[in-house]
Amino acid sequence: MSTNGALATQGSTGFPLPAVIAVAGDWAARRFLEFFTVNIRNRNTRAAYTRAAGEFLRWCEGQGIGELRGVQPVHVAAYIEQLQGMRAAPTVKQHLACIRMLFDWLVTGQVMPSNPAHSVRGPRHSVSKGSTPVLSSEEATALLTGMDVSTVVGLRDRAIIAVMTYTFARVGAVVALNIEDYFPAEKTLVAPAPREKRQGQ
Repeated sequence: MSTNGALATQGSTGFPLPAVIAVAGDWAARRFLEFFTVNIRNRNTRAAYTRAAGEFLRWCEGQGIGELRGVQPVHVAAYIEQLQGMRAAPTVKQHLACIRMLFDWLVTGQVMPSNPAHSVRGPRHSVSKGSTPVLSSEEATALLTGMDVSTVVGLRDRAIIAVMTYTFARVGAVVALNIEDYFPAEKTLVAPAPREKRQGQ
């Protein structure tokens, strides 16, 4: 296995390896590659984690860390701290999750004695506003009155959407309702906020 600058190539695969992985030997290189090809099945996650791992390991090389076992918790913490100044919190959390998972995989493969990212904490991130839009009463009325109710399907759809709109129930809960779940209120039937059906009902 030969080293070329900051990157090395593993065997005949042509897959570029960070130098700290390449110098750790064939088993470490194999385990590193298997983390992305065997352990991660989602293509988008694999691509994101490949970038995150590559950026971290290249950063380690830039800090003079010449071997994989030289990576310590303080290095991971310093990298995450630096990343927070350049990237959004969700991206930083994703990078830290990748680093933790990668080193866990290397630990279980006996490449590393311990996970240096295990004790490192990421940035706090909370979403205070939901992404699901809420219809105003005027918008809900316009939606329901604008539906084609000349067919049974149209009537069914309007009934389901009306119950979902005015009870904030999920579609799975609404379609599980029976006629006895509704109760009369003046001249109309009202559906309570449905609870999920218990098993056996």
